[in-house]
Amino acid sequence: MDSGAITLFLAGDVMTGRGVDQILPVPSGPRLHEPHVKDARDYVALAEAANGPIPAPVEPAWPWGDALRILDETAPDVRIINLETSVTVSSDYDRGKGIHYRMHPANIGCLTAARIDACALANNHVLDFGRPGLAETLATLAAAGLGTAGAGRNAAQAWLPATLPAARGRVLLWSVGMESSGVAPGNAAGPDRPGLAFLSGPSDESADLVLGWVQSVQQPGDLAVVSVHWGSNWGYAVPEAHVRFAHRLVDGGVDAVYGHSSHHPRPLETYRGRPVLYGCGDLVNDYEGIRGYEQFRDDLRLLYFLTFDARTHELRGLRLVPLQARRMRLQPAAVSDAEWLRGVLNDAGSRFGTRLDAAGDAMAVRLG
Repeated sequence: MDSGAITLFLAGDVMTGRGVDQILPVPSGPRLHEPHVKDARDYVALAEAANGPIPAPVEPAWPWGDALRILDETAPDVRIINLETSVTVSSDYDRGKGIHYRMHPANIGCLTAARIDACALANNHVLDFGRPGLAETLATLAAAGLGTAGAGRNAAQAWLPATLPAARGRVLLWSVGMESSGVAPGNAAGPDRPGLAFLSGPSDESADLVLGWVQSVQQPGDLAVVSVHWGSNWGYAVPEAHVRFAHRLVDGGVDAVYGHSSHHPRPLETYRGRPVLYGCGDLVNDYEGIRGYEQFRDDLRLLYFLTFDARTHELRGLRLVPLQARRMRLQPAAVSDAEWLRGVLNDAGSRFGTRLDAAGDAMAVRLG
């Protein structure tokens, strides 16, 4: 590995609850409290009807499929995901919500199999099973050696970064969730209340709040990453307020803005030599076979590899590897599908001057 560089792996939403949890070695009880689906095994049946049988119970590494090989080949310094599920045995679900994600703590090997270093948690599903469920989630992740950001026993903890050692210096990860992605204001952490690092919206004031936390911790040489769970589930448009928010973070010293919530990838840009990912899309979920929104091809997923100059933190390379979900497992995307996705992202990102070039089995952002 280049000693003068730091490479990060960033992933969008990893949703290991519901159907995914059902195929793992120790599934939670399958009962759901959704308007239309009452048994989590129905999501497994939908995936099997679409793409063939799943040999449940599967090994914990199953959902990652070929992503594990690619991760090992790339050997990033730090691996970060947005974990959009609670990890708990609690059955005290949030009655104000229609969808709930829960993975049994005994299935934590599904995350450790990918050697994840840290999980961003400020999103709209980590509190699906209440504050006791959040407490168990935090304890389970900590016991497994996974760092966390964006949630805590109080506001001070929720706003602290995960501190991750790299080949040179440290990577600091902050995680914030916005109301536009479905995060309820009542889920905000308080001085003595467990919860999330919550922002009502992408205002200048919100950006300055984040920057205050960043600047209070960041030391010379630290690479600062801010994870933002924001926006709608579908569509390629990036609100101007998101652009302004992201630019303000970079202007204030943030090295990478890492956005997610949309169920498919959204445009990205480089701003002042720093990457802004407006929507990384989903990576692991149980959506196969669910009808509607087919035009967005949410079966296509991306692994994001960001390489920075270790001294200046300027972006040296941004490589995206396209995969496809089949039988709740990631496999290489067909060349035609990868080209379709590259074309869509080039069209959607034209306003930012972003261009993705084909690069073997991946696509790379044209820099300079």
